[in-house]
Amino acid sequence: MVATPLGNLQDISPRAVDILGRVAAIAAEDTRHSQRLLDACGIRTRLIALHEHNEQAAAGQVLRLLEAGESVALVSDAGTPAVSDPGARAVARVREAGFAVVAIPGPCAAVAALSISGFGERGFRFVGFLPPRSAARRSAIEALRADPDALVFYEAPHRVAECVADLCAVLEPARRILIARELTKLHEQSVVLALAAAGEWLAADANRLRGEFVLVVEGAPPAEGLGVEAERVLTLLLAEVPLKVAARLAAEITGAPKNALYARALALRGG
Repeated sequence: MVATPLGNLQDISPRAVDILGRVAAIAAEDTRHSQRLLDACGIRTRLIALHEHNEQAAAGQVLRLLEAGESVALVSDAGTPAVSDPGARAVARVREAGFAVVAIPGPCAAVAALSISGFGERGFRFVGFLPPRSAARRSAIEALRADPDALVFYEAPHRVAECVADLCAVLEPARRILIARELTKLHEQSVVLALAAAGEWLAADANRLRGEFVLVVEGAPPAEGLGVEAERVLTLLLAEVPLKVAARLAAEITGAPKNALYARALALRGG
């Protein structure tokens, strides 16, 4: 699993170049796109198309090469493959067949955007693409509304304005959002602002609606009466013990009001 540049070709690692040059074949989401990368790196390895419409069939082709004793690399159009991109089902089939799967780490748009947001210190949840229709999208956002972790979304240019509008409608308008587009590319741009102002910012310049987007929304604010530390302790405990026990222990550890912690625990568990 070879991570490739988001845009700037200098971000490809020497290890990735070496692997792509030595494997028997490269399974690629878009062979024409990946061919440009290979040409830039002087790599002549043959390409196999592996995308969302042929993943099962292409995985069979990859397995036949592995059974013949060859090695195969898998790449997506940009970033780390099989993360909101084709490849996960192929990886599962390769593992089920008993072959090793090795990560060649590198660029990842979600992590790159999170690192420049300034509000990922409490952890993050990678959501990827939200549903394309507004009603389903708002329902998905509502399910994430109480999450204390930063939320990371991918979005296409033709839907980004609608997505931001739905985020603002469901979440607190004062929450901060990072809008990052065209990361590492010529027209790279990022801005942090309140959700309430995000739609206006996008509409102010048609160029701001172009490119590939990563949206990072800060996590739910602590409930009234709770500080950041109480929220953090409660979240950690909820992952390990029953809700009532988590609220009681969090109160003992932090001194925060038990009733407020219990109410917050209910919200985090979805009611």
